[in-house]
Amino acid sequence: MKTLRVILVKPSKYARDGAVERFDRGFMPNASLYHIASLTPTDIDATRIELHTVDEYVRANLDYLKLLYKTPGATTLLAFVGVQSHQFHRALDLAAFARRNGVEHCIIGGPHAMTCDTREMQGRGISFALGEAEVVWHEVLSDAARGQLKDVYSSGLRWQKQLDGAVVTPPNIDELNRYVLPMLGLYPVRGCPYRCNYCSVVKIAGHPVRSTAIETTMESLRRARDGGVRYIAFVSDNFNKYPQVAELLEAMIDANLGLRFFCQCDTHVVNQPELFDLLRRANCFEMFIGVESFNRETLKAANKFHNYPKKYQTLAALCRDNGIRAHFSNIIGFPEDSRQSIRGGLEILKGLNPQVASFYVLTPIPGTEQYDDYRARDLITETNLDRFDTTCSVWRHPSMSANELEDMLYECYIDYYRHLMHQKNTVDEFPEFTVFCRYVASQRIHPMAGGTGRLVLDQVSDYIDLRKNLYGFEHASLPDSLGLSPEDESFNRSSDWRKSDSSAVATI
Repeated sequence: MKTLRVILVKPSKYARDGAVERFDRGFMPNASLYHIASLTPTDIDATRIELHTVDEYVRANLDYLKLLYKTPGATTLLAFVGVQSHQFHRALDLAAFARRNGVEHCIIGGPHAMTCDTREMQGRGISFALGEAEVVWHEVLSDAARGQLKDVYSSGLRWQKQLDGAVVTPPNIDELNRYVLPMLGLYPVRGCPYRCNYCSVVKIAGHPVRSTAIETTMESLRRARDGGVRYIAFVSDNFNKYPQVAELLEAMIDANLGLRFFCQCDTHVVNQPELFDLLRRANCFEMFIGVESFNRETLKAANKFHNYPKKYQTLAALCRDNGIRAHFSNIIGFPEDSRQSIRGGLEILKGLNPQVASFYVLTPIPGTEQYDDYRARDLITETNLDRFDTTCSVWRHPSMSANELEDMLYECYIDYYRHLMHQKNTVDEFPEFTVFCRYVASQRIHPMAGGTGRLVLDQVSDYIDLRKNLYGFEHASLPDSLGLSPEDESFNRSSDWRKSDSSAVATI
């Protein structure tokens, strides 16, 4: 029987100092990595599949690079999963490294390939997946087993209309030990009915909210528990928009698996107070909420019409009353922002007192509506995709310089977590996280970068000649956005936030 070696890699990124970003311990295993691993059969077309997974962020040495060599008696497929624009150069470099060393097939998938024009790189021995894994993965495996990959997969269909999902098998104990907590990420639901102009989710997952069968998620949870996982991250962007969310939580309560979990909800969860009790009983320990700004007009200008700052206090209280850590995500550097308004928002945040707050610099992410707008108006000042990571200022703000914005980012972290350290009545399951956030921000390292104990093993200069030789450039050009096919456009129009949340319409 023939053998196909499949190497799934979640690539890291190049930090501002040129080093490959990696950590002694990561915060969370990449959900896409283990989701796609679980979609991979043990054989296909009379070919045995030998599967390897690599989360580059948590590799403490470079031994995994030995996988990126041709192996006698086998064909190798190197697949990069979940590649965002700021990880694109790293994926290209590892692909060039592998091609130089005889690896037959390389393919890049994830947000950048799905939403950006990659024709500049096509035809150079690297393939691109423009659709969800459920749409393209088995075709990719079959073609690799036969010895020939197409340049592009799924140019006409980005999303699976009915989400099949997968029962996810967690990483083994050795892999779990690479992370601060034994945690697994799962996607019970995909899609976002909203139209925020800075967000790429609607281009990656679409507007219609699609979900997997509850039993599929429950079996993933049972496997996680049996495999040593103790924490689950439901990484779906709008967990509260899941039509069967109450049914899933009831099933989790009945199963009593002993797993604590994290979820992401939109701010309209404030209109679902009954959901908080279910979340508490099902062992939710943290809720991530994109509050983003405390200025209603700023939110409306970004098409985030569904956020009402006057309701944030109630939202924080609902979390607190149910023993759930509220994690309020904040964007600084909207066009309407100034140093004074950002500091004013920070004071409001202190008054709300969520146990976790994160801050990001407004970034026109390639593929988004905002990116197209800012590019057309010649506002984007950065040409290196590595910088489009929400920690750097990459466009011309009307009232603040790039340095001022980045200074404000770390000032917000330091000030907010100093505030938390003085809250005597705050009970936190992870008190050391508060100290960590304040300390690393003081070192001008983003606390949400991916882990603890930064390691420097290699850097962009080690790969730049490979990049130039295979692709003919030092930096990829800023890409055009990739449009939807007519079929995908029609599918996307089938869902809208005003239809999916009747309570929102009443409050406009």
